[in-house]
Amino acid sequence: MSKPFMTRTHIHRVAVQFGDCDPAGIVFFPNFSRWMDQSSLAFFMACGVPPWRELVKTRGIIGTPLLEIHTRFIRPATYGETIEVHTCVEAWMAKTFRRRHRVLRGDTLLCEGTEVRAFCIRDPADPDRIRAIPVPADIQALCTTEQARLVVATLQAALKRSTIQLAAAALLNRSR
Repeated sequence: MSKPFMTRTHIHRVAVQFGDCDPAGIVFFPNFSRWMDQSSLAFFMACGVPPWRELVKTRGIIGTPLLEIHTRFIRPATYGETIEVHTCVEAWMAKTFRRRHRVLRGDTLLCEGTEVRAFCIRDPADPDRIRAIPVPADIQALCTTEQARLVVATLQAALKRSTIQLAAAALLNRSR
């Protein structure tokens, strides 16, 4: 069951290069998947989610592997063009989430796709395997518009309180 939320959208710009195209001069189809994958990571970074290398150290989260992908190609692209991948989370489920990508050249829709991904950790019983975990509530909050503002405000207030407490402690230590 997906949870209602207000989605954020991230726009990932791509300059299409000659090497991205097939001999006919149009983008070779797997490159759209590559750009959607880049946009997936860029979405999380733009929302304030720490990089995977940090999350693996602090929480054991190794990333969000792709479980399912559907892509529909509508119009071609070619080298020399700049395209935009518009990425959002369409639905949050207990252990997975569904992303929507819309690839545009100006106002023209070139391609659209959906992905199902899961937050994963290494399986404690077998480190060669990974397993899905419940979607972290704090990460989901960062990726949703209204909740993102509330989380940022809460973190800023906590940081301000911590700063004030540290300053007060330093003053007390000086007076002793």
